[in-house]
Amino acid sequence: MNFNLKEAFEILEHTPQTLEKLLSGLSAGWLQCNEGEGTWNTSEVIEHLIEAEKNNWIPRLEFILQKGKEGAFPPFDRYAHLNKESASSIEEKLLEFKKIRIQNLHQLKLLVKHEKHLEVRGEHPAFGEVKVRELLSTWVAHDLTHIAQIVRVMAERYREDVGPWEEYLGILKK
Repeated sequence: MNFNLKEAFEILEHTPQTLEKLLSGLSAGWLQCNEGEGTWNTSEVIEHLIEAEKNNWIPRLEFILQKGKEGAFPPFDRYAHLNKESASSIEEKLLEFKKIRIQNLHQLKLLVKHEKHLEVRGEHPAFGEVKVRELLSTWVAHDLTHIAQIVRVMAERYREDVGPWEEYLGILKK
């Protein structure tokens, strides 16, 4: 097992700044490109991250710690952000994400104070029994997944323009 709460915090704390540095001030071309029909653009990924901060990680953690396996915690709608109209700029979205993340990390510190809390089990609506450790590991991997997705989507925008160098660009490999 590689999970370490201190190291998890390192990623969770850095994600908002990483995204802010990468995306702030970019033109709509970078923020609205995607990988084709049914895929998300950068702006939509940030909206998804906001939705997850509001309705996934901490609510599920609280549920597990309060109720254990008494019942499955509520499902998370991974696509809920697509049903909301947003006129916010990328900077406003990033600021919202950052504020909620700071609150959530503060709450995480209050909720998980002992190593034994990491082994508490809950009931996922689709997977069945899960541990707090697994939920928190997933939160970290989720951040990294979407950072990679954003970078991949942005690189895809120039796929046709790189010409023969595509062969050397692993991010464009299918």
